[in-house]
Amino acid sequence: MSIDEKGLSCPLKTWIAAACLGLFVVLLFLVAGQSWLSGIFFGVIVAGIFGVMVTWFFCRPAERMRSALPTEPVDPLAEIEEEDVTEAAPPVPPTSAPAATEPEPEPAPQPAAMPDPIPAPEPAPQPEVTPAGGGSPVQPAALATARETGADDLKKIKGVGPKLEALLNELGIYHYDQIAAWGATEVAWMDDNLAGFKGRVSRDGWVGQAATLAAGGATEFSERVDKGDVY
Repeated sequence: MSIDEKGLSCPLKTWIAAACLGLFVVLLFLVAGQSWLSGIFFGVIVAGIFGVMVTWFFCRPAERMRSALPTEPVDPLAEIEEEDVTEAAPPVPPTSAPAATEPEPEPAPQPAAMPDPIPAPEPAPQPEVTPAGGGSPVQPAALATARETGADDLKKIKGVGPKLEALLNELGIYHYDQIAAWGATEVAWMDDNLAGFKGRVSRDGWVGQAATLAAGGATEFSERVDKGDVY
């Protein structure tokens, strides 16, 4: 263990104090009437514990502080001179390579002109409905009101619904025999003048169905209406 410039080192001082404490413990045991072996045993233990604890807590921080001190003196003038030299040196401009000239982009191709749209063909004119036997369409004979027996249920004719039945009543058609008496000219007129139902008379064969119903017969469709399967 080394001696420092001012006297004894910290650990040496600590263990001297620990030895004195151990001797004090031995004396206490002898005064108390205990055996000298017990006094030496406990004195050694107390001195060892005291020396280790005091050395650890007080001497090691002092040694660390001593080792952290610089061994060589630092010249502050030298640091100032180095800073002046560093600041006095002019900055060196960075050398940059000449930028390569980029080729000019080619012009984008112009889109081809769109052809003019083809005009939609005009709808062909609808041919006028003419009776099969020739002649101009004629409006069927109409009644101002239904007969006393009441209007027939025109919905039993296939193709006649509630709206079409109301339209036929507005035109003065209330009974099966009226429809059964239509000729080609009357059928042509009705096909052309039933708004929203053009062509329905000839397409569904109203005249034939009306003739069967007017004679008291029944058709397959009228039987379904009587059973409640329709409407």
